[in-house]
Amino acid sequence: MGKGPGLYTEIGKKARDLLYKDYQTDQKFTLTTSSPTGVAITSAGTKKGDLFLADVNTQLKSRNVTTDIKVDTSSNASTSSFMYKFEFLVEIFSFATFLKIVCCTKVIYVFQLFTTITVDEPAPGLKAIFGFRVPDQRSGKIELQYLHEYAGISSSIGLTANPIVNFSGVLGTNVLALGTDISFDTKTGNFTKCNAGFSFTNADLIASLALNEKGDSVNASYYHIVNPSTNTAVGAEVTHSFSTNVNTITVGTQHALDPLTTIKARVNNAGKASALIQHEWRPKSLFTISGEVDTKSIDKSPKVGLALALKP
Repeated sequence: MGKGPGLYTEIGKKARDLLYKDYQTDQKFTLTTSSPTGVAITSAGTKKGDLFLADVNTQLKSRNVTTDIKVDTSSNASTSSFMYKFEFLVEIFSFATFLKIVCCTKVIYVFQLFTTITVDEPAPGLKAIFGFRVPDQRSGKIELQYLHEYAGISSSIGLTANPIVNFSGVLGTNVLALGTDISFDTKTGNFTKCNAGFSFTNADLIASLALNEKGDSVNASYYHIVNPSTNTAVGAEVTHSFSTNVNTITVGTQHALDPLTTIKARVNNAGKASALIQHEWRPKSLFTISGEVDTKSIDKSPKVGLALALKP
């Protein structure tokens, strides 16, 4: 276990990763290349039904400063703006696919540029992050993170006339931690988010309890390492909504068949059962097959997802 309680986002993270990470029902391809000078370029494409979303991320590292520049596409509802998309779409799709997209005049592709500059350790335990999105001129944000042996603090503010201010803080140790996560809208004078969480960690288990959505829901999670040598673990998450009186229960497990192959499975009380197998066929290059079935609607076709991540 590391020193200190970490940031608020780490409360319950082990259970969330076990139950949700790497599960997908789309087809995704990722290619990462890097140079000795500290430049890394990652290209990714995801096929969601008849749509194809792509992004390119360039990362530059210089001493303690990391700059990430990401260009991606997203789909929005509209009935126009197809003409200037033509050249990009022809480069990625076949012409037939392009015609299929044009026929569906409610879907267009929008380009966005994300830039994040991270300064690590400008002072002991401190990290500064500056980010903005183009063409959204109101998306600028500055975030400061501070890690201490007995505390973890993160605070951010938007670079607008009436910004949203976020603050999260955790006090404790690497065994016991208590924290809160709040957001305040200076324009309306209201708290848009107010959460609180608690976690307990020892050598082979992590338990957490969180009160979310301004006290409207409570979430409890549990992560237990059964066999460290085979990376075998079990996890569970229970969420209760007070306003709707609805409970959501998810349980899952993972096991390493060998040092390069891992299988995972999960099921929830809605009858959705999922499983995946992930193989590292070369260092940091992963191939993942995942599937999901609705046990309460066997007549529905199962969903299958594929992911290939290459890092030469």
